[in-house]
Amino acid sequence: MEIEFIEEKENKLFNRKEIKFYVDYDGEATPKVLDIKSKLVALLNTKKDLIVVDNVQPHYGEPKALGYAKVYATVDDLKYIETKHVIAKNEEPEEAPEEEAEAEE
Repeated sequence: MEIEFIEEKENKLFNRKEIKFYVDYDGEATPKVLDIKSKLVALLNTKKDLIVVDNVQPHYGEPKALGYAKVYATVDDLKYIETKHVIAKNEEPEEAPEEEAEAEE
């Protein structure tokens, strides 16, 4: 998976950077939002809890997708501005606690 930045814009009103990019995934399945987020964290040298991948739109018939991400200055700004479903989409899934079968016996 290769990421190519198209546009990087500073949005001072929302205290964030807005980034448009292409994801090239030739020979692979369409990457998940969390995989793209991990790659962007490494490329942009930022923290996972400050970045949100807003959307990824695959091109029809091509192993390429157009994406849009936002990098916030603080976690408080991110939580205040972003909607709950976008934040949920960008969170790592929590591991379910192991059930204790012995407790029921």
